[in-house]
This record gives sequence, C-alpha cells and structure tokens, in this order.
Amino acid sequence: ESEILVMAERQKRQLEALDKLQEALESLKRKASASTQSDSNAGNGTLISLVTGLFEAAIKAAYPTITSENEPSKWLMIAGTANSKFGDYQCNSPMAIHKILKDLGGADVPKAPRDVATNILSHLPKNSIITKTDIGGPGFINAFLSRDFLAKQFATILTAGPARPLTAPQTIVVDFSSPNIAKEMHVGHLRSTIIGESICRVMEFCGHTVHRINHVGDWGTQFGMLINHLRTAYPDFNSNPPNITDLTGFYKEAKKRFDEDEGFKKAAQLAVVTLQGGDAFSLQCWRTLCEVSREQFRMVYDRLEITGLVEQGESFYNPRIPRVVKELADKGLVEESEGARVIHCGRAFPLMAVKSDGGYGYDSTDLSAVEYRVREMGAARVIYVTDLGQGEHFEMIFHAARRAGWCGPNTRLDHVPFGLVLGDDKKKFKTRSGEVTKLVDLLDEAVARSKAQLVERLGTEGSTTSQMTADEIDSAARRIGYGCVKYADLRQHRISDYQFSYDKMLDLRGNTAVYLMYSYARIRSIARKAGVAPERVAAAAAAAAPASPSS
Repeated sequence: ESEILVMAERQKRQLEALDKLQEALESLKRKASASTQSDSNAGNGTLISLVTGLFEAAIKAAYPTITSENEPSKWLMIAGTANSKFGDYQCNSPMAIHKILKDLGGADVPKAPRDVATNILSHLPKNSIITKTDIGGPGFINAFLSRDFLAKQFATILTAGPARPLTAPQTIVVDFSSPNIAKEMHVGHLRSTIIGESICRVMEFCGHTVHRINHVGDWGTQFGMLINHLRTAYPDFNSNPPNITDLTGFYKEAKKRFDEDEGFKKAAQLAVVTLQGGDAFSLQCWRTLCEVSREQFRMVYDRLEITGLVEQGESFYNPRIPRVVKELADKGLVEESEGARVIHCGRAFPLMAVKSDGGYGYDSTDLSAVEYRVREMGAARVIYVTDLGQGEHFEMIFHAARRAGWCGPNTRLDHVPFGLVLGDDKKKFKTRSGEVTKLVDLLDEAVARSKAQLVERLGTEGSTTSQMTADEIDSAARRIGYGCVKYADLRQHRISDYQFSYDKMLDLRGNTAVYLMYSYARIRSIARKAGVAPERVAAAAAAAAPASPSS
C-alpha cells in the first residue's frame, strides 16, 4: 500500500511538472505573438517603438543567426534611462547576446559585451532620430534623441494632438479599487484606485473597450455578524431604519460583540445561513449595508474623478461557483484533500475550490470571476490591480484558468502589483491614534493644506492669488489637493513602498504636481503678457511640423 501511495504521489508531481512545462510553452507563444504585434507596429510612431526598430534592424544585421534562432525577448532589450545625463534610451542587448554567443562557443566569440555593442552600433541604420550613442558600463548602449526630431514631434502634437498607437482594439477588463462593504475605504485602497483608473484611461486612449470592475467584498461570514448586530441593536429596523454613516464604528461594535458574546456569535453564524438561504429580512439588512457603503465609496470616487466603475462583487459570482467547480472537477483539476476540494498549481499550498465545511472562499470566487470575464465578457486581457502580497495567489488563479482551457493563445491575464503607502515612521500609514487612515479624510486634508498655501499667498505682493474669489480659491484647492495625491502616487516606482508626505507632495519645488501646475501657469502668464495668442503658437508649430504627421 505504501508503494502505491508513493507511486501516486510521484505521478501527481509529474503531472504538475507537465502543467508547468505547458504553461511555459503557452507563455512563449504569447510572447512570440506580442513580438510579432510589436514588429507590425514598429512604425506606429511611439518613441520607444522607433528606437526599438532601429536597434532591432542593427542587431539582425550584426547577428543574423542569433536573431533567427532565438525569440526577440532573448536579444532585444530597450528601456528608458534612469538618468537623462546618460541618454534617453538604453539598449541592454549586448550583455544578453554575448551570453548566447558564449554558450554556443566557437573561436569567434567576442571578448566582452562591449565588443558586441560596438558591432551593433556599426550596423545601426542612418536615421534622424538618434543623434548620439555611447557605450557604458559592461556594454549597454546609451542613445540620445535628436532635439530637432523631438521639436518636430512636439510641433505635430501641438497642431494635430497626440496620436494613438496602431494597435488592434481589444476588450479589456480592469479589476481595481475593490473595497469591502461595511468598511470605509482607507489609505490601502489609494494606490489600486489611482493606478487602476490610470490604466483604464491609457487603454481607452489606445482605442480599446475597457470595463472598469469593482470587485467589492459584499459576501461572506462577516455579514452574519453585521446583520445580527443590526437586528439586535436596532430592533425597530423595519419601521425606523438607522442612519449608519460611521461604518467603521458600526463594524467595530459588531466585531466586539462577536468576540465577547458567545450567544451573539452563534446567532451571527446562523444569520449567515439565513442570508445565503434568501431570508427576506436578512437580505434587506444586507442591501442596507451595501447601499450605505456605496455612498461612502462614492465620496472617494467623486473626489478622484473615477467614473464608469461597475460593481461586480463576491455576491455576483457566488451563484456561478458550483458550475465552475464542477467543470474544473470534470476536467480532472480538482482533488480531495482532508475533506476539502483543492487544485494543485505547483506551489507549496493549493487553491481551495471548496472548503472542508462545503463553503466557498476567495479562491473559488476569483476562479469564477476570471472564467466569467474571459468567456462571458469576451475579454482578451484581464488586469488585476492589487498589492504585491497577492502576487502568488493570482499566479495560481491564472495557472488554473489556463489549465481549464478558458484562455486562448492570445489571452492575457495580468497582475499589476504595487507597494505599500507608509507613514513618516516607515510603517503602514495610520492616524496618530493608530487607526488606519480613512481615504476620504486623507484627500480632504490634502485639499485643506493646499487651500492654506493659497490663502498664505493672498498677501504676497504681485501674486495673482490675491485676485481670486473665495469660490475660485476653493476650486483651485480641490484641483491642487487631489492632483497632488494622484501625482505623488504615480511618480513612485509602482512595486516599491513609499512614504506619504503632505509637505513633499505640496512642495512648490521639485517633482510635484504643484510645481508642474505652477510652471504651466507661469508659461501661460508669460505668453499672455507678451501678447502671444495660442493660435499664433499653433501656426508656428504647424510650420515646423513635418509634412506628414507622425505620432
């Protein structure tokens, strides 16, 4: 019997290894497809695509064998430079190509990556885009763009507006923000909301159909606790519904009773069953909590100008879970394990399709969500914007979705992770009392501080602020405050933690939204005082622009 168990375990591991190989093969196919798409769009006019096209031609001419026998991702590596002193773009291909040549062996292997870089540059096509190159460090190539070329591009943008990349339109689902019902949005939701909305706007500009999805936490065991608290604390709920505006306080009260009162706890657990069974009173309580929460969320979304966000919470996917689990089981992906039904994904722990008590959790909900989005919404790409800590979870969800056959060869499932927002103590950003900062309070504080700055400049001699009305100052304070929060977040390295600082984000000097707004206002002021109308600038730009506009 022990030998049979060992053989069964070995066979399971072999199947998991085959799954990994299959997933790696599909990944290579997607990259190859993306590279082909990139090749077809090499002339679409974006700066990085133009620079990439030049280096691609040079590398193919210098190393035809390498480029014909390896995927572009192995030898074509172009990125923006971290410091403009070292150029605008950097080609990191020489190091990768040198390694490939060394692995192949032979008498003609270059001594160092710098020799590969020299050879690439000797084959760089003549062009009006790159005006200067140099080889730095171990062998990367720095490329400096022609200022005349950039001036013509700016002139084209000024007269014709920015052009969209020549990409085929797709249906794209972006899952972001995703707060929990009965809890107010806090600073932890800041990055997902701002980054997610930015991705949506970029995708829409590129011509894609974008679905903004708010996967709120609106189902689960916590609602038994909340419903029971609502019923017992407000017995006349039906005739006199309470005005629940302090969601955090309401949740804490319910949680305290749940932890301290065994009778309340048992009643709360029973309330979950009655809710899931469709009890009218329980559903009424649940809808009330959801609606109060939506009003609180709306206060944040209005401030950040988030529109078109469609709520598809856990309750939306819950009825679909049994069918999805059955399909996964029929395809041989689900196994029994200690009373639970799980899906192994080559990790130390599996996905939980069905818990040992017969219930469903986050794993089964997310599996149903990805199936719905790819199959029923017809998404060619699904983007999840969550914190870095959920990376492994989504890797496993994507792995299971591909094994289930839900994704075509060109379907993309992407997790866009981000780091934490920290306070001055380099710990999670909280209030002085140790509470997690409410997002609406954080935004309002940014507005209050920006208004204080504007009012302070009222008395400054020559300041245009002194000519503003009270309503104009309030309007400007809101635009500056909210804009500074957004910009301060987006300017950070996405996957790194960053320290939140009102003083830094509202600084008139440095890389801040205030500085950019101030600079723009100064430029407009100079043009106005010089008597230069925007139409005159546009006409001059048109004369400088190339005859056939590019992007």
